[in-house]
Amino acid sequence: MIIALGTDHAGFELKEIVKKFLEDGGYEVKDFGAYKYESTDDYPDFINPTAQFVSENNAMGIIFGGSGQGEAMAANRYKNVRAAVFYDGPDEIIALSRQHNNANILSFGSRFIQPNRAIELIKVWLNTNFEGGRHQKRIEKLDS
Repeated sequence: MIIALGTDHAGFELKEIVKKFLEDGGYEVKDFGAYKYESTDDYPDFINPTAQFVSENNAMGIIFGGSGQGEAMAANRYKNVRAAVFYDGPDEIIALSRQHNNANILSFGSRFIQPNRAIELIKVWLNTNFEGGRHQKRIEKLDS
């Protein structure tokens, strides 16, 4: 499975930690940057190519920002992309984003979550399957 990563300065440190975790776990990672901390960078420069890759390659993605909100908004502009935002609420939100919404991008609010917690949630997210059934028609409406 290929997992695309993208972030701006606010999520740079968390992205690097997650990238190492994924690579150590045998995942193929496609990193769309940022490649260094630059306080004046803009998230669309990194999130747009990440989302485009997920859209065109039936891949999964994890994106990072200060809140994760703008990043998810940018990602969700791409066909077949369903980005779910997560701060640090109930774990059930992570599972439901996959089970009911077939989320293929997870957007972290990096200012609100610790690295170890993010990694635990990524494990859940990557190992939770879409339920299909009654949820499939909703996904088709989103993607049309």
